[in-house]
Amino acid sequence: MRRTSTIGAALAAAVVAVTAGLLAIGAGPADAAVGGSGPYPADYETSAGLTNHTIYRPQNLPSVRLPILVWGNGGCAANGTAQINFLREISSHGFLVIANGAPNGSGSTTSQMLTQSIDWAFAENSRSGSKYYGRLDTAGVAVAGFSCGGLEAYAVSNDPRVTTTMIFSSGLLNDADDYQLRRLTKPIAYFIGGTSDIAYPNAIDDWGKLPSGLPAFMGNLNVGHGGTYDQTNGGEFGRVAVLYLSWRLKGDTAAGTAFVGSGCGLCGGPWQVQQKNLSLGGTPPTTPPPTTPPPTTPPPSTPPPSNGTACAAVFTVQDQWNGGFVAGVTVTAGSAALSGWKVTLGLPGGATVTSVWSAVNTGTSGTVTMANVSYNGQLGAGQSTSFGFQGAGTGGGTTATCAAA
Repeated sequence: MRRTSTIGAALAAAVVAVTAGLLAIGAGPADAAVGGSGPYPADYETSAGLTNHTIYRPQNLPSVRLPILVWGNGGCAANGTAQINFLREISSHGFLVIANGAPNGSGSTTSQMLTQSIDWAFAENSRSGSKYYGRLDTAGVAVAGFSCGGLEAYAVSNDPRVTTTMIFSSGLLNDADDYQLRRLTKPIAYFIGGTSDIAYPNAIDDWGKLPSGLPAFMGNLNVGHGGTYDQTNGGEFGRVAVLYLSWRLKGDTAAGTAFVGSGCGLCGGPWQVQQKNLSLGGTPPTTPPPTTPPPTTPPPSTPPPSNGTACAAVFTVQDQWNGGFVAGVTVTAGSAALSGWKVTLGLPGGATVTSVWSAVNTGTSGTVTMANVSYNGQLGAGQSTSFGFQGAGTGGGTTATCAAA
């Protein structure tokens, strides 16, 4: 049963107090490590096409495509630099991070702003002339938030484009909101501040109500509700967030060992760890990056079809666990541009599709057709896009063929 309204009121009061403290320090503490510790020194910018948001990106865009993290701040505060050390650290490891709120902004945010961030990133990745054109990995999207921002993340976790959810020091306040847990289909991770964190009982209650079979991780570090976001490079929360995102969005199984198994990297240390349905999985979910800076038209992630066919489809199992899997499909146009595509999947016996992102499916078992959505149907000659889905059963042995729509 959900905690009493008194606990909910206390959590609400806590997020307001955290917000006040963050606003008081402005853009970030004096010991902010400019650029972060990753290989791609990062900073933030704004865009006229995405008002009231703060965009963290490597100062020089690398040749590798950037997965996407959208972030809700503590207190649902419209200050996109409230967790600057933490978010810039993540970006410096090769991620595009978009926080709700303008730099040093004021006011409040909504969960809809997270959806706007995803919309903008997908549109910029497809817009010729954008500096992000072909530079973003739209198959790897995480939604996350701290405290009240975690509630915003929950609200949009069922967006079909979301690959994973990260909840930091947060939990649903009312039993009436438990439907948000029942509709979860993608892996989720909780990073909580231990028993002294006002959100701890809420998070534990949510943990016990997650859908059966859902891949989930929970780590508790005894730092209280304020976390380590203000520390240099986001402190321990920053380090662990980079590892989790590298695993889930880049397929880095070495990073994944921090979370999986009884001997996991976070097991037996200051973190108190719980796990559900976790396995390291196989190959990365991202489209393979180009090895040189992309030209005006981004290079394909797979060689274009050479036999005169309209397009090719490459199927990959990204994560497999007992009873379910996550898969990605890369679609590459042939020698001519496409205005639309459809991929026919031949699923093995017993496998069914349970959710889809960046495509529209017809059928859920046996022969399944996946068609493009509005933002990824138009492909130039040799250009690639991708979509993904979660399924029950085993994904290995699935066949994929592509045709123009």
